[in-house]
Amino acid sequence: MTPTVDVHCHVDVPAIAELTAGQPGLLADQATQLATFGPASTARNIELVRGDYRPLLDDLDVRFARMDDGGVEVQAISVVPTLYSYWADASLAAEIVDAANEHIAALVEQGRGRLVGLAAVSLQHPEAAAGQLRHATLRQGMRGVEISTSVEGRDLSDRALDPFWAAAEELGSFVFIHPWGCSLGSRLDTAYLGNIVGQPTETTLALHHLVFGGVLDRFPGLTVCAAHGGGYFPHYLGRADHAYEVRPESRTMARRPSEYLRQLYVDSLVYTTDGLARLVAAIGPDRVLLGTDYPFDMGVPDPIRRLAGIGLSEAETAAIAGGTAAALLSLG
Repeated sequence: MTPTVDVHCHVDVPAIAELTAGQPGLLADQATQLATFGPASTARNIELVRGDYRPLLDDLDVRFARMDDGGVEVQAISVVPTLYSYWADASLAAEIVDAANEHIAALVEQGRGRLVGLAAVSLQHPEAAAGQLRHATLRQGMRGVEISTSVEGRDLSDRALDPFWAAAEELGSFVFIHPWGCSLGSRLDTAYLGNIVGQPTETTLALHHLVFGGVLDRFPGLTVCAAHGGGYFPHYLGRADHAYEVRPESRTMARRPSEYLRQLYVDSLVYTTDGLARLVAAIGPDRVLLGTDYPFDMGVPDPIRRLAGIGLSEAETAAIAGGTAAALLSLG
């Protein structure tokens, strides 16, 4: 039987906090996040990380119990996005990545076959990131990598990142794109709009850059999965296709933008039955993977129940629940 697989699950790495404490880059990043999320949401996030989230992040028995409750048999684990640390210089970045990947590998080793790892890389140093991904895959048994939607102001289509994309394609890595923060800044600093609006907006923009920036043309063998249902990308490509037809400067890729949906995967984290049904209709049941955002409050605890409510065939449901992810992550 193919296991149910959740591709959107996070772990903390306490050693990174020790490595980055007091660093000017960390302080600047925290100031940016405060401006984006506002004081109320920032304070609430700190409260949750210090309290309710701690056992969920740190205790494998608690994690497995929650997985059982939600019908999840395997988690693909990746770092909490606040730990990307793309501001770090090459030396510190190497230490951060080593700490992250060693911690993830150790958890997988302890995980009784229920965890697989997605590596961290220092994407701000693309050549180093390529080497880190090779090491994590070939030496540490990682099944993929988690990256953000941009890198210190550079979009994912920046040609400087091509060494990373080349390594990811060569290795067959599962590339999970997960944002943190939003470039809209203080316009989102109330009511948790930095997450409600900001996160899917960043994902939407990142996917457009992969398409319009030619990344999916240069590296057609990439396996890319976007968090949060791909943001708004799967649902509003008619406008992008129209621009492709009428604006010569928008013809920056080989095919119409909507045709690149077949080169992408998204997770199922869109909350409502109607929303999930529309997502499956837009991108196809073979392109949606189970995702919960464990253990955070913007996630969902019951992904299998939500999936069962949208009226798919048994085969389509099985593909989303774990069949497709198991193949992409080389499980079994």
